[in-house]
Amino acid sequence: MQRILIVAPNWIGDSLLAQPLLARLQQRYPAASIDALAPAWTSAVLQRMPQLRQVISTPFEHGPLQLRQRWQLARQLRQNDYQLAVVLPNSLKAALLPWFAGIPQRSGFVGESRYGLINRLHRLDKQALPLMAERYAQLAEDPGNAPQRPLGAVQLRVDLANRASQLQRLGLQLDKPVSVFCPGAEYGPAKRWPATHFSALAQSLSLPTVLIGSAKEAALCEGIAAPVNAKQAHQVRNLA
Repeated sequence: MQRILIVAPNWIGDSLLAQPLLARLQQRYPAASIDALAPAWTSAVLQRMPQLRQVISTPFEHGPLQLRQRWQLARQLRQNDYQLAVVLPNSLKAALLPWFAGIPQRSGFVGESRYGLINRLHRLDKQALPLMAERYAQLAEDPGNAPQRPLGAVQLRVDLANRASQLQRLGLQLDKPVSVFCPGAEYGPAKRWPATHFSALAQSLSLPTVLIGSAKEAALCEGIAAPVNAKQAHQVRNLA
């Protein structure tokens, strides 16, 4: 096995949970180079995973099939001569690219009746694999085999120069413990812990707390910070 392509998840949290899979593939195929195919918004975190040679950003949006664009990208991927593709999302769309690219072995869960598109079929037993990280890790094994346990911890490469410049830009001091909350979720309150719970937790920890997120979470984070800072000035910083 010389070249492996990972079709990565569409979300940052899920991408982090995929690293035990990468570590296991590297263990099984130590001479192989591993690339990942990922949306632009998750590429940065994948680029910091030491198992990956490169991350190829996809131009696709949520929802549309964009069949022509997928075909065009697949033609480019053919030049890399991948022998194995591991498809982490369960959608039909995610399985199209490796098939279009002519990658001979295409591993993934059955999902959306992807027979043919996936030819190393795994069947998901949700009771045996309750954790998403375990489900991803199973795809590193031959179909029918359980993932190796315990799963490895997530590890990211740190760019020390970038780290120092960002800490200076944000005025953060990390010489003492700090708690960091990321309270937002793409699909809103149904996926979020209540803001009042975050406020109560920040107050109970008695640590400087940093809130992070996108511009869409700025108001949510301010709502978490305000009641704490009213009692303990400057306890919580909103960086969203």
